Amino acid sequence: ADVLEDRGSLQRTLTWRGAFWLASGVPALVLFSIGSIAATIGAPSALVWAVSISFGLIQAFVWAEIAGLFPNKAGGASVYGAMAWARYSKFVAPVSVWCNWLAWSPVLAIGAGLGAGYVLTALFPPDAVINTWHVTLVDLSGVKEGLELRLNAQFLIAVALLLLVFAAQHHGILRAARVQTVIGLAVLIPLLVVGIVPLLTGDVVKANFTPFVPISGAWNLEGWTLFAGGLFLAAWSAYAFETSVCYTAEFKNPGRDTIRAILSAGLVCLAIYILVPVSFQGALGVERLLAPGIVDGTGVAEAMTSLVGGGAVVGSLLVVMLILALLLTIMTTMAGSSRTLFQGSRDGWLPRYLGTANRHGAPTRAMWTDLGFNLILLLMSDYVFVLACSTVCYMIFNFLNLNAGWLHRVDSPATPRPFRAPTVLIAGGTVLAFVNALLLGWGANVWGAGALWSGLVAAALIVPVFCYRHFVQDKGRFPASMYADLDLPDPAGGAARPARRAGVLPYLVLVGGVAMVVIGQLLASAGT
Repeated sequence: ADVLEDRGSLQRTLTWRGAFWLASGVPALVLFSIGSIAATIGAPSALVWAVSISFGLIQAFVWAEIAGLFPNKAGGASVYGAMAWARYSKFVAPVSVWCNWLAWSPVLAIGAGLGAGYVLTALFPPDAVINTWHVTLVDLSGVKEGLELRLNAQFLIAVALLLLVFAAQHHGILRAARVQTVIGLAVLIPLLVVGIVPLLTGDVVKANFTPFVPISGAWNLEGWTLFAGGLFLAAWSAYAFETSVCYTAEFKNPGRDTIRAILSAGLVCLAIYILVPVSFQGALGVERLLAPGIVDGTGVAEAMTSLVGGGAVVGSLLVVMLILALLLTIMTTMAGSSRTLFQGSRDGWLPRYLGTANRHGAPTRAMWTDLGFNLILLLMSDYVFVLACSTVCYMIFNFLNLNAGWLHRVDSPATPRPFRAPTVLIAGGTVLAFVNALLLGWGANVWGAGALWSGLVAAALIVPVFCYRHFVQDKGRFPASMYADLDLPDPAGGAARPARRAGVLPYLVLVGGVAMVVIGQLLASAGT
């Protein structure tokens, strides 16, 4: 009964270089929220990015180790971390997979929406009918003031961009990696130019970083609350190069390729996430970063043109580069998030239909599900609120999976580890798990009063989804491959309970995580 029909499989055609280019859309994510964070935090916004990417680099060593434990799994850190929690709770483990997908998937909607906005801005004046018409479908002002589902030209162009990306990935991961190599070079080089040129020309001036206090005017509790909000939102971008380990089941040599892929992607992100915010703020000043066009992303190309001293031609090229950058992030996200759905289905967390791959090794049903979900998100009028809600889910995923690093060491000490992270970094990742939980409670509502609760409700939706798969489709048993991954006998004769060497510690960790969120909420309330 546990043997399903042959539903295709992923193919081992990828090297670490391919995974690096598949993750090359992550550096461009800095452009999604550089304006929003600067407008909310003020002068310390560049520090927010530096701290956040440093956190992400420490966490990368945890992801690299746990990925090596499961060379036949795809889907990223959430899948590998879920295996640690599966020993202790059927319901906590799928939260990891679900929250990772909910965190990543909205990049499709946000990226396609911004890309469509650039196309409209480049081709039509602001007051053109194509830019102003819209039809309100649903009023969501009860969730957040001004939020609605609407249909407009931006939505239609964004759908076309998503279908273009889908077509590029339909023929498997190797072809997608080759396409992204070309686009990645066209994006990363201009980003590095924008980050370096103002430093070389002396356009970055000290006055644009002073006074070095939050926009509230002082480093008081209100100021620290804004800083926490910045770290919260920046995490969604700065931690995201962990997507490079989504392809373990497609690596030719997973033991070698996994660590090389994530560290190479992390080092490039480290450079860009420090250089670009410093150059933007140092050359433009905080007041320029507060401009509506930079906050919503539509004026970033114009700002970049002024940074490198170009004219109309350079400005047009930068608009093209930004559109390519957004396509790159969409491709990165569709490749990674669809594999999370695919592996989640194969492991028994998500509905069966998602675990099917086509003859090219592409998880097309998961890709279509991603696409359909994001068509709904594209209708929303406030992408920053969508970003904040997805970051709530991302912080939940990070908390669970950073703790999975030490859990795997306790419960699977003898399992071969192609890469073994220094113990101090595993400990550092555990500390950052609780820091992320604190930022979740402290910083989420900086971006909207309902952001935290909306994100928590979205995370809780996994409960009925998992119950349907596990208790209705699978009659309370996991697929046989799951028991093998946990070193348990086949369940046909009644499986033994998995070893739980950590005792009650995992449950205490969950209680501690909730406590950190509550403390963060109390700090946020006192700081507003």
